[in-house]
Amino acid sequence: MKLFLRTLLLTLLCAAGAAAQTLPSGPQVVTFFSDADDTEQPYGLYIPKNYDANKKYPLVIMLHGAGSNHRLALRRVFGKSNAAGETDVEATRYFPEWKDVDYIVASPYARGTAGYQGIAEKDVLDVLADVKKRFNIDEDRTYLTGLSMGGGGTLWIGMTRPDIWAAIAPVCPAPPNGTDALMMNAHNLPAHFFHGDADPAVKVDISRTWVKTLQESGATVAYAEYPGVFHDSWVNAYKDGFIFDWFSKFKRNLFPDQVKYATTQYKFNHAYWITIDQLTPGTLNSIDAKFTDVNKVTITTKTLNGFTLTPDGHSKFKKSEPLEILINGKKIKAPASAVFHFKFENGKWLSGKIPSEATSKKQGAEGPISAAFSSRHIYVFGTGGNPSPEELKNRVALANQAANWSEYRNAFLGRIMFFPRIVADREVRPSDLESSNLILFGTAETNSVIAKYSDRLPITLNNNALSDHGLFYVFPIDGHYVAINSGLPWWTNVQPQGFPFLPAPYLSLGGFKDFLLFKNSGANVIADGYFDHQWKFDENATKKLKDSGAVTIK
Repeated sequence: MKLFLRTLLLTLLCAAGAAAQTLPSGPQVVTFFSDADDTEQPYGLYIPKNYDANKKYPLVIMLHGAGSNHRLALRRVFGKSNAAGETDVEATRYFPEWKDVDYIVASPYARGTAGYQGIAEKDVLDVLADVKKRFNIDEDRTYLTGLSMGGGGTLWIGMTRPDIWAAIAPVCPAPPNGTDALMMNAHNLPAHFFHGDADPAVKVDISRTWVKTLQESGATVAYAEYPGVFHDSWVNAYKDGFIFDWFSKFKRNLFPDQVKYATTQYKFNHAYWITIDQLTPGTLNSIDAKFTDVNKVTITTKTLNGFTLTPDGHSKFKKSEPLEILINGKKIKAPASAVFHFKFENGKWLSGKIPSEATSKKQGAEGPISAAFSSRHIYVFGTGGNPSPEELKNRVALANQAANWSEYRNAFLGRIMFFPRIVADREVRPSDLESSNLILFGTAETNSVIAKYSDRLPITLNNNALSDHGLFYVFPIDGHYVAINSGLPWWTNVQPQGFPFLPAPYLSLGGFKDFLLFKNSGANVIADGYFDHQWKFDENATKKLKDSGAVTIK
């Protein structure tokens, strides 16, 4: 008993000591554990001088630009540029003194110069989650800003998840492809743009177009354009802590009267009191919902087939009374509830929930191909078919080339610090199947993991087409994605598009849909497209694939 009590006391004392430990105030670098590649990833962090653990703090997430890093970003957002004659390399080595602000500030490294989609996007959200675990954060005063590539990331992450942020501030932003189509999502998200009119790297027309469109839509938007300023408008934008003063004007409203939201993916299917339940893959789906009076909502939809309203908490909603809905001009009355489901059936909107189907597209099982590379994944080469030593060496080299995210690009872009595993098919462990997306090279004859799933896969490349065709597609299996590349590698002579800044195999990845069949060159596409809701080929794709004579559709 005495031994038990001593052990218990020691445990409690250790726990109390751990809870009492705090990080120092001021600028510093901490890490979070990334489950994408089992590495510790750094981010810059600022803690106010008189931090009080019992007080809720506003949070600013700051995204760095291309050729930069988390340490420089933390300096920049506080208005600290390099000293006269100082290079970025030299400025990275230390944090200068700056004026204290009553904010927590975090600046993700996000793998270096990798844009802010895919793995880098996941890192930003992981940093956000890590900061919330460490500190008492006011989620209604959480803000996002960034410069250049980071300004583009601010727009992308802001538009896809508008209800996370109280306001955003893109500085000379270079948004990734597809961001412009989501401008309507800023309806309830105040934004401040900054740009130099002589910027040679990111043209000022980008910010001008965004500002004009948002102003015309009635969104809250501010703009500062600096005459004669080149691609360093952040010097003016962040001067004297301006951004903290501007952010302090805004708090998040989770129940705005009107929600405008557009998306192409189930991954981004929620904003405020709206959730999209079924959409058309690969197409821009949108909804505009507005409370016009107590328990009266007018809704306009485009392309989507199902949505849910969760207005409980809205000042114009009483859950004890029915809800009157006008959807695309059609009146529907829903009985009193806190949650309301609607579905599009036989050409009209009805009250009711779309049935959940195990094989249908949904969040986490929707594609496109790039989705398999946007979280934890491993590269698997095949050892089957009695390959010669030279052939096996070639298979290993192919997987290594695909997995080499960290290849040295140049002195400005540096390396992407992402390190996925490469394994032989016979070395894949049950834990890999349970935790990872699988990038599989070969066919059922050469890769035993493809063979394992062959009866569930929709298509195979015929043996007589392996030398001059490439088949590349994504498919959901057991809660994860498999991306299968048979024949020629997907990066064979393709035009760069999609994810910028990435190594050669990934320059085209963001432009791919769910499947791709090409001959000799990625520029010679025989068929590509999206699977339908049930992960089947449509009639047009089926015909093209069959006519090629290169594949077998199951």
